[in-house]
Amino acid sequence: MRRSGLWIGLFLIATFSANVVKAGETGGVNDEIRIQEYFHTVYEHIDFTNSAKLSYEVFANAYKGYLNLKNSGLLNTAKEIITVCDFNLPSTEKRLWVIDILSGKVLFNTLVAHGMGSGDEYARSFSNEENSHQSSLGFYVTGDTYNGEHGLSLKLNGMDYGFNDAAMSRGIVVHGANYVSETYIAGNAKLGRSWGCPAVPDKLKQAIIKVIQGGTCLFIAHSDNMYLRSAYWLNKKIDHLPENAAMANINFMEVLKP
Repeated sequence: MRRSGLWIGLFLIATFSANVVKAGETGGVNDEIRIQEYFHTVYEHIDFTNSAKLSYEVFANAYKGYLNLKNSGLLNTAKEIITVCDFNLPSTEKRLWVIDILSGKVLFNTLVAHGMGSGDEYARSFSNEENSHQSSLGFYVTGDTYNGEHGLSLKLNGMDYGFNDAAMSRGIVVHGANYVSETYIAGNAKLGRSWGCPAVPDKLKQAIIKVIQGGTCLFIAHSDNMYLRSAYWLNKKIDHLPENAAMANINFMEVLKP
């Protein structure tokens, strides 16, 4: 491990203030272990009491990309929000989470559709191609809203080259749909599917879009080997460590002390 840098592998570091120090300035041979403990502290701060529990592995991947995007100036720093769609799970489960990182609150945990070209109950195939009707993996930055075929909808900017960077031209957006509901599941033994959009329940679309619009991070996750190996934001090393934390009830410097 170089003294001037900190190799953190797949583990994440949180950036919660404008005051940062360069990676590696915490010093010591146990940096990686302390960073791992640091990240577990962030994860354990999230209150999943009234929701399904997002897996640690998926959250770790989501958080790493979020931090890389944030450190690159690509996110709205006024909103510490991450939206995660875990497409490892069946569509009949509540596999979308909207998480407020600072408060540790799960703002939404609900159903979300994958593309009909990606599979039936499970999403198994993914594409960045027009007319594939498949979902696209990776990190997105939310954009502006508009009123379209499905009413209020939210544009998505795909940030992973080759995986989802065609999202805007494909019309991949967050929108509501009546086929994303427990009622639809009860009548069809499965959730309805979109043409590639992460569609959410009609009754929640306005509330969800209001929270996540305007430059927040959305991550569509899956244990796809090609994506995990080669996606830029997921494999980029974190540039900065936090000097202090704005999140209440977490003493991160206690975790990071030598």
